[in-house]
Amino acid sequence: MTAMSSGATPAAPERRSATLIFNAGAGGSEHCTPDDLVAALEGIGFSPVYRSTGCEDDLDAALADVRGAVFVAGGDGTVRAVAVRLAGREGVTLGVIPMGTANNVARTLGVQGEPLDVIAGYAGAGVRPFDLGRVTAPWGEDLFLEACGCGAFADVLAEYDPEGGKSPLRAVQALTATLTEFDPPPVALCVDGVPEPEVPLALLEVMNTNATGPRLRLATHADPGDGRLDVVRIDAGAREGLLAYLAALARDEFTDLESVQVDRAGVVEIPYVGQAFHVDAEVRPPVQGASGRVRIEVWAGALSVLVPGAGA
Repeated sequence: MTAMSSGATPAAPERRSATLIFNAGAGGSEHCTPDDLVAALEGIGFSPVYRSTGCEDDLDAALADVRGAVFVAGGDGTVRAVAVRLAGREGVTLGVIPMGTANNVARTLGVQGEPLDVIAGYAGAGVRPFDLGRVTAPWGEDLFLEACGCGAFADVLAEYDPEGGKSPLRAVQALTATLTEFDPPPVALCVDGVPEPEVPLALLEVMNTNATGPRLRLATHADPGDGRLDVVRIDAGAREGLLAYLAALARDEFTDLESVQVDRAGVVEIPYVGQAFHVDAEVRPPVQGASGRVRIEVWAGALSVLVPGAGA
């Protein structure tokens, strides 16, 4: 074995390619610039390329031929927009840098903290599979990271209209208007090919992550890497008071309530009679006189995600 000469220096480790997608409109983004994030990624061994994206077309161009790690700095909406474009691709891993309000995807992955601290944690990150939900419905096809459902939450979202911008006042008005006249029709689900009795459901959410919307932890034990979806429902005939649900959510005990049923499934079919649905934070508004079926199935391992501290 030949000894290294005293003047020789070890070669620097090869830097890993990365792309940074940054949403300047996300909550907290004013405290951290793209330059800050690029410098932090360089500090843990990446060679990042920053791509400024202001619309969907920009994302299509930025992600068309991307390889390696894709870091997304933003909220759940930005993460979703990137994730659905990366779904099923080989050789790409997604790293979430939470800078939104709810950060449901990041929280489910255990990714929390200030952006620069999160990036520091990616130095020893492992790669894990992340499932998606695939929806086939009369309105078309969709993918979701968090949840898809109908019932009270979808009706409130439809009344609220997320496209109109965030407004606590409008949220309260939407909640009041919806729940005052809420009377859900009976629904006969088919879960993994097994038909179930027709029951009016106050809430029906097919969950991939623990939470959806404004951090509503409706599926406490959901695992987005287990190849299954959590089917969460409330029988309208046995529903409890609104305060009981709010208290249970605050204690993270929603699934322990007697009126709440949770099953894990690979495929769920829901009769469609034109009711409102939501797909993550997007609303599929009600359609009078429509009919058909909504099929929701898991796309196991659709993404590969980085998880800080999980080991290589």
